[in-house]
Amino acid sequence: MSAIAVNGIDYLRDARELTDRLLDRLMPSADTDPRLLHEAMRYSVMAGGKRLRPILALAAYEYCGGSADEAEQTIHKAMASLEMVHTYSLIHDDLPCMDDDDLRRGIPTCHKKFNEAVATLAGDALHVLAFQLMAETGDNAVVLELAEAVGTSGMLGGQMADLEAEGRTIGRDELINIHTRKTGALLRGSVRIGAILAGTDNETLARLTTYGEKTGLAFQIIDDILDIEGDQQLLGKLVGSDTKNQKATYPGVIGLDAAKQEARQLIDQALAVFDGEEDNVLRFIAGYIGQRNS
Repeated sequence: MSAIAVNGIDYLRDARELTDRLLDRLMPSADTDPRLLHEAMRYSVMAGGKRLRPILALAAYEYCGGSADEAEQTIHKAMASLEMVHTYSLIHDDLPCMDDDDLRRGIPTCHKKFNEAVATLAGDALHVLAFQLMAETGDNAVVLELAEAVGTSGMLGGQMADLEAEGRTIGRDELINIHTRKTGALLRGSVRIGAILAGTDNETLARLTTYGEKTGLAFQIIDDILDIEGDQQLLGKLVGSDTKNQKATYPGVIGLDAAKQEARQLIDQALAVFDGEEDNVLRFIAGYIGQRNS
């Protein structure tokens, strides 16, 4: 195993552990009122997960030379914010009115553990807290970046398009639009937020934007593939839910083999952003996304 692979694995572990500590510290205690709401928030956020969005933000921040002295006030708050937004989207996505899933990260979904009303409010509360933390970085640009990634031109718009495509035959271009917005927008935004907080130049930001777009779409394509071929224990959720919900997926639109090929091409395009440079963590993360099994 190469040095960058070993270091990359260590980096993912350390950044994931840092994210967990930040989330534990920055979320309200379950002992404070409203206790049930805070318990539900913590239940879903602290259930684990890859923490990919905060890790991407941190890696981009460091790649762009972000200040270690300013990290606690800036990138650390942004990391927690991004994971809270991601978790809020999962809580709402799992609701009976959406995908009606019973399992998430290997444990009962929030609405199964509590109830639908509590789960809805827990997602809402995480959404609000996420924007509060992002605003506390003191940089309006990253607040706007998060809003764009989450709003109707991003994740929420993608979720709406995903719902409208259920049970309907769609083409590849429409599917790319859904996936790019539903999943890719927040992954792209995570990379950009890290770079912006580091004060990077426009050329580097443009390159990292391309990296975020390619890895974001690849991530969702691989997610589609894992819903067919994945190991339920590794995934921590039920497989086959896309088929059950008649979701528009890459394997469903272009076939399983073609979906795998397109994911590989996207990862190669993300890696090409760093052609001529030494190996770095962002390059490792792209490869990790391309090979993931959970």
